[in-house]
Amino acid sequence: MNYKDYYKIMGVDKTSSQDEIKTSYRKLARKFHPDVSKEKDAEAHFKDINEAYDVLRDKEKRAAYDQLGSNWQAGQAGFTPPPKWQEQYQQQGNGSFNAGGQGDFSDFFESLFGGGFNANPHSSRAPQSRQGQDSHAKILIDLPDAYTGATRSFTLQDQVVDEHGQAQSKARTLKVSIPKGIKPGQKIRLQKQGETGFGGAKNGDLYIEVGFNPHPLYIIEGTDIITELTISPWQAALGEKVKVPTPAGTIDLSLPKLVSSGAKMRLKGRGLPGKIAGDFFVKLKIVFPKILSAAEEALYQSLKVLANETRKNEIEDEKDKKSA
Repeated sequence: MNYKDYYKIMGVDKTSSQDEIKTSYRKLARKFHPDVSKEKDAEAHFKDINEAYDVLRDKEKRAAYDQLGSNWQAGQAGFTPPPKWQEQYQQQGNGSFNAGGQGDFSDFFESLFGGGFNANPHSSRAPQSRQGQDSHAKILIDLPDAYTGATRSFTLQDQVVDEHGQAQSKARTLKVSIPKGIKPGQKIRLQKQGETGFGGAKNGDLYIEVGFNPHPLYIIEGTDIITELTISPWQAALGEKVKVPTPAGTIDLSLPKLVSSGAKMRLKGRGLPGKIAGDFFVKLKIVFPKILSAAEEALYQSLKVLANETRKNEIEDEKDKKSA
């Protein structure tokens, strides 16, 4: 039995990341897939690639394979694992692997991992099959869509293998239903819309992460929504009913007297909808006019004098109270 260098088969090295291994697998699988490949011994290469990938993509299997250490002399004929190696591994790990219905594996694989994997017992030449990988995408929606729900279309660029074994990019348009109450960062699952399975195995799923387009009026924080409302000095001083735009429509908001700039007013349950709806916050900002008319300036001067007199009287009253 010859040793199999899975890293060499995959065209990667021991330090390669899982993403690098996955990328290499996709490239090699397209090149040697028996249905389309014109390469010599394509089926044998494809089996080796699948076997190597089945080990290197799984953290436990890869760790077990790497554990052989000095015993894996690449290309060494008559290779045998360390004594009772499999038994030792089973005590450390789960002792069983599921190869996902890959078909037959080499003697080298079986000597390492035993019969715990799920191979085809009826044929040593069963066609290779592998379930398609799950895919991930992101879609941006407008804030009102989260209040009403919506249907959106988006296009994916899939990598497919043509009749000549060449990888080609193919556009695929899908429709996705945006449920009412969706939150930023939540994912929508589309079954069997991920990568195509090999050898009749089912496709993977597509997970779509939902994000929100920036809005000129609103800031989203979790399930809460914040907007800024500019008010005049007299509205802040006297209190007044003002119009406030929300994603669900305009509402009337009663300002209290003597409200300060930067104060937040909370509208409970008017944030993002859901089983527990978020809140809507109105942040107030007092804005003065850029230009004052002569009459307005005179009024502010009068207000200044009046405010100073009021403050002076308050100080005198405090002194009288202390001296009494």
